[in-house]
Amino acid sequence: MLTLFRYNWQVRDEWFEWCRQLSAEELNANRTGGVGGILETLFHIVDVEYSWICAIQGKEVKDPLFSDYDELEKVRALSEEYRRELESFFQEEWPVPYNEFVTPPWMERQYKKGDILNHVIAHEIHHIGQLSVWAREMNLTPISANLIGRDLNQIRGMENDQKAN
Repeated sequence: MLTLFRYNWQVRDEWFEWCRQLSAEELNANRTGGVGGILETLFHIVDVEYSWICAIQGKEVKDPLFSDYDELEKVRALSEEYRRELESFFQEEWPVPYNEFVTPPWMERQYKKGDILNHVIAHEIHHIGQLSVWAREMNLTPISANLIGRDLNQIRGMENDQKAN
């Protein structure tokens, strides 16, 4: 499971770099599918991941507004800030008790922590696919979605945890 989080983070970083070639208008243009445009979709990915992991931890869930992060570097900085917290959590609390239930503060229903982790991973992969379609619509080459061939054993200081892979 940690391998898939590492994969998502690495691919997300590559998309942030890819986005540097786009104008603010292209980043914010409303697109079919997703939650708006490219920048808002990246913000959404970051926000959803962090919110669900906070729910697992029993921490207060922040509720940032996209209007406060309406530039590429602001969304990237938010991603970095949240990732530092998540990396700490994963280093200290891994493995997460998959069958333990949690009730996210924005919902009334309980979910297994393992199901939440799976959802967070699939959610980002889904939106990264949308970014790839939008890139092709702009006649640009998207970031590779290949997991094979990536060095995912250590990302930003996280040590390879054989139990979690």
